[in-house]
Amino acid sequence: MIDLLRRYPLPVIVLAQLFGTSLWFSINGVWLSLAGELGLTESDLGRLTLAVQAGFIAGTLTIAVTGLADRFGASRIFALSSLLGALVNGGFIFAAGAPPLDFLLRFATGLCLAGIYPLGMKMVIAWTPKYAGAALAWLVGMLTLGTALPHLMRGATLGMPWEWPLMAASCLAVAGGLLVFLLGDGPHLPRSSGRLPLSQGLAALRIPRFRAVAGGYFGHMWELYAFWTLTPLFIGRELQRMGQSDALIPWLSFAVIGIGAAGCVGGGRLSRTRGSEWVARRALMVSGAFCLVYPWLNGLSPALLIVLLIVWGIAVVADSPQFSALASATAPRESVGSSLAVMNAVGFGLTLPAIWLTSGLWGQLNVWVVLLLFPGPVLGLWALSRARPEIQAG
Repeated sequence: MIDLLRRYPLPVIVLAQLFGTSLWFSINGVWLSLAGELGLTESDLGRLTLAVQAGFIAGTLTIAVTGLADRFGASRIFALSSLLGALVNGGFIFAAGAPPLDFLLRFATGLCLAGIYPLGMKMVIAWTPKYAGAALAWLVGMLTLGTALPHLMRGATLGMPWEWPLMAASCLAVAGGLLVFLLGDGPHLPRSSGRLPLSQGLAALRIPRFRAVAGGYFGHMWELYAFWTLTPLFIGRELQRMGQSDALIPWLSFAVIGIGAAGCVGGGRLSRTRGSEWVARRALMVSGAFCLVYPWLNGLSPALLIVLLIVWGIAVVADSPQFSALASATAPRESVGSSLAVMNAVGFGLTLPAIWLTSGLWGQLNVWVVLLLFPGPVLGLWALSRARPEIQAG
């Protein structure tokens, strides 16, 4: 069994990533039923989504400060994080609608995700270093599908208790952790010994090429998670205009978010010939154009706007694995894990005000809130342009 897993390490890692990251938006997928039963609002959704993001940031900073990502086996950290994440996600069932315990459990879920996503990136690099951009495209594609998976599970369990999809996500996380534990660590990255201070994780920021990549990633992150948080609200608005049932919201939300996996994989294929920077730049340009144009189209056919959301869902995340590939290629080899953890921490830190602003102002501004996301792609493109001749590698 173990030999079979190690013969195909990339499919194993990306499947485990899909299962583990289903915890990320697990409550977003059941939000309509949860809100209806407990009387929660869009502000509560924003609060609990922010809790996960804040936990993830705290977790990635902890990894960077302690050097855990470069001192211990990535597969063990991934497996332990998946198990603990499954437990706290399941615990939310008993704390839903009971602040601050519900917030703390979602924060703990974010902490555990910090041991899944960055460590998954390190394992991909360790097992398949030759085509990092294409390999990481599959990994982030599975993160995207994992984010969308709760919506699919909710659509498949309509009429059933909202607790079922949450428990399903926990079971998937346990299965993902087991797969990675059996696979083990890859052979192509050295394990560092001794404690790695935060300064070593920050050392990559002294490299101009890494700073340019990180700046592009930060602009991308300002837009990405806010868009995913708003997706059910966008879909609900269009279905209401069409006179359709809310039962379609989880299915269409899964389509809009999940299609991003195709964008990641397609971008990974292009990166082999065009380079990761080329793919990242074009994806930022397309998603930035949607941020600017979409509100002005709000009077068009609801069906057409849903199609545009699907196209936006492809572009909004296609650049993410390419930024990770560029960052891993330019970071100091002995601290790749810590460097990626620091970049992730700052990037996810930027998702907090973006989610807070857009979810908080949705009631007043409706679709016009996406104009607040436009500066992200613009600043990301500007950052990439600062070192463009140096970061063409794929």
